[in-house]
Amino acid sequence: MAERQERTAPDAVLTRIGQVVMLHHAGDREEARGRLLDLWAELGEHGDPLHRCTLAHYLADTQDDPSDELAWDLRALSAADEAEGAAGLRAFYPSLHLNLAADYVKLDRAEAARTHLRRARGAAVALGDDGYGDGVRAAINRLELRLGEDDRPDGDSWGPPRQRPN
Repeated sequence: MAERQERTAPDAVLTRIGQVVMLHHAGDREEARGRLLDLWAELGEHGDPLHRCTLAHYLADTQDDPSDELAWDLRALSAADEAEGAAGLRAFYPSLHLNLAADYVKLDRAEAARTHLRRARGAAVALGDDGYGDGVRAAINRLELRLGEDDRPDGDSWGPPRQRPN
């Protein structure tokens, strides 16, 4: 019985991450970055991989430098690989690879972007037929079109959704 309660109890760390993400979405990027970095320091490099994945995924959004954004997205992917088999994580891979593809586009590394875009497309089979899945698939399609035309974005702002799948 206690084991079942443990599995269904809310995850306090993910709740805290979600609260900071709401702060970021409300426009306080600097404060959100500071709070997420504090959480990262609290978790440590060897904290729960699901927590590190989620935290690094959102920390990437708060970065000003594309190289820093890439570094956080790579940390998110590495933590996801460590957490293999975690509930719901499979549906996170399309977004992780999509974000990496977008990072590489910003850094003018089209081949690396295409590699991660192919991985995002392959992982998209895990997405549900819901708003989150539809949004990620649409973002994959947009980036594929942009990379297919001239290997560079057309100047429009582009960004994959950063919502956590349910």
